[in-house]
Amino acid sequence: MAFPAFEFLVVLAALCFLMFVAYRGYSVILFAPVAALGAVLLTDPQLVAPMFTGLFMDKMVGFLKLYFPVFLLGAIFGKVIELSGFSKSIVSATIRLVGAQRAILAIVAVCALLTYGGVSLFVVVFAVYPFAAELFRQSDIPKRLIPGTIALGAFTFTMDALPGTPQIQNIIPTTFFGTDTWAAPVLGTLGGVFILIVGLLYLDWRRRAALKAGEGYGDAATLVNEPVAFAGGKLANPLVAIAPLLVVGIVNKLLTLWIPSAYGESTSFDPAVIGSAAPVVQEVSKVAAVWAVEGALLAGIACVLLFAWKPVAASFAEGSKSAIGGALLAGMNTASEYGFGAVIAALPGFLVVANALGSIPNPLVNEAVTVTALAGITGSASGGMSIALAAMAETFIANANAAGIPMEVLHRVAAMASGGMDTLPHNGAVITLLAVTGLTHRQAYKDIFAITCIKTMAVFVVIGLFYAFGVV
Repeated sequence: MAFPAFEFLVVLAALCFLMFVAYRGYSVILFAPVAALGAVLLTDPQLVAPMFTGLFMDKMVGFLKLYFPVFLLGAIFGKVIELSGFSKSIVSATIRLVGAQRAILAIVAVCALLTYGGVSLFVVVFAVYPFAAELFRQSDIPKRLIPGTIALGAFTFTMDALPGTPQIQNIIPTTFFGTDTWAAPVLGTLGGVFILIVGLLYLDWRRRAALKAGEGYGDAATLVNEPVAFAGGKLANPLVAIAPLLVVGIVNKLLTLWIPSAYGESTSFDPAVIGSAAPVVQEVSKVAAVWAVEGALLAGIACVLLFAWKPVAASFAEGSKSAIGGALLAGMNTASEYGFGAVIAALPGFLVVANALGSIPNPLVNEAVTVTALAGITGSASGGMSIALAAMAETFIANANAAGIPMEVLHRVAAMASGGMDTLPHNGAVITLLAVTGLTHRQAYKDIFAITCIKTMAVFVVIGLFYAFGVV
């Protein structure tokens, strides 16, 4: 029989091993199951095969079933934006408007608008990368700063800090605390402003340091997954070029509102096959957000084709192959991470961690540390928060009521904490971001981790502001 200390060390070892191989550039698709099943082997050898088939593969395939179309359409959308020359058009207009020195701010702003508009974080990575690569190249800013810039715009303040954001990290707490997505608007806004300002200062410091050292965008011979240079003649008007991005945001919002009312709680149909077959029933509430994003991306792709059919059609056959390959790699990476997190969360050592975190006396600090720690271990903001709140929400609520802390504050702290240490090297979104940009952990993770630390710090800034001024 394993002892609690040993079970904890097994979980820690699996986590450290996966972070190490991810940082060293090895395939997470291969090593996520190795790390997860190695932990199972050391905990209970008889469960290796059942855990692999019944949990790891089940969760991995379930993730792909639900989200791979989003990865695929997101990649195609990013590719047609690139082939159409729309990315170059918007970048040229941006440089004229804000100057080359503010390229980082421009990309952060685009990412923030998309994510706050409800576009999936993974879609934002595919959609924004062509703009970022073109803008950073023209501004001669090192390409290795692109992942940190996109992370600041898409993975931080618009994901879970700003009130009303439709991202899942801001929705999960509502079911546990009886709040809505606009919970603690003042605290959320202050936290978001802190992350934005400190993050921009950090990235600008990194840009200036690179400029002083004489480092430019990068050597064209060694750069990977560079967007294809536009060769279609005259660039589109910037207002036309930005239209597909606006279409994605608007259609996503409209479909989010329309799908539940059109289909109701569930829908079913009888497969047209020989003999009798049971009806297929789909719970609409579980897929409405995904359907909305898929429909929005299709509309965005159609918008690009409407305005730029000739340049896209000329290179689409080859361009789409690379986009589909990128979607497959990014989707499988993230799905493997999802399976890893599910297996680790099912081990006794994970329960040891959760119980130990529960001993922190201050209610808000307890919640923040518990959520961000479990998000870090599982490599998933939504996964870690769901596990933490499912296990400890009643305790958090009881302690908060005893201390006179509103549920809205619990909501905002939990949401912001989930997006703190979740972006460790083995996080699926991080691996997707690096894969899409053609960079490695060694080249670009340092800046992502710095943004992660700023994001985590912001949670405790928000807690301090609540205790100091009582603002909600």
